[in-house]
Amino acid sequence: MKDADPPLTPELLLQAYRIGVFPMSEGRNDPEVFWVDPKQRGVFPLDGFHISRSLARTMRRGGFQVSFDMAFKDVIHNCADREETWINGTIVELYDALFQIGHAHSVEVWEGETLIGGVYGVSIGGAYFGESMFSKATDASKLALAYLIDRLRSTGFTLFDTQFLTAHLASLGAIEIPRKEFHKRLALALNTQASFTAGGLKVPEAQDIIQRNAQTS
Repeated sequence: MKDADPPLTPELLLQAYRIGVFPMSEGRNDPEVFWVDPKQRGVFPLDGFHISRSLARTMRRGGFQVSFDMAFKDVIHNCADREETWINGTIVELYDALFQIGHAHSVEVWEGETLIGGVYGVSIGGAYFGESMFSKATDASKLALAYLIDRLRSTGFTLFDTQFLTAHLASLGAIEIPRKEFHKRLALALNTQASFTAGGLKVPEAQDIIQRNAQTS
């Protein structure tokens, strides 16, 4: 008789991330999840994100607002609001539970009171595991990434896992590394002290982010 799989809990999810695997579903209406450990892993070097001239112009022009951890569950629902998604109800509830205990964080981009972009992920030690992002306006997801990476740099993170490398992420500076190399970087990051909420959740000025990015990229 086959042993039943252990129930999915926030603690099991954190344990999985610590060994380099993460859950996905076949679709929003499939209640099952499966574990993924890619042979080639997407990562974002924290000094590799380049703010283009057009993105810098958007940031300086303003007309948007950014927040941290203000609408976590709304970000997940927007990320899942597409024709094909790996985010089902189980995943939504699990990550919201991680958010409630301080192991998941989001960046939100607003136009007035309308949420137009965002990104969310899991944090353990000095590792941030980016899960998904969405955009409902030009450059909204790029803005979320710019503010996220600046936040990770300033609060002690050393690893930004993107799981897979897409053409969009590659155009922004993400790279692909073998599983073995990822596990080495993960082990180091897990032993690093970092906190997404260090110093509070005050959002920096756009010009300060642009200047810091120019110094490190």
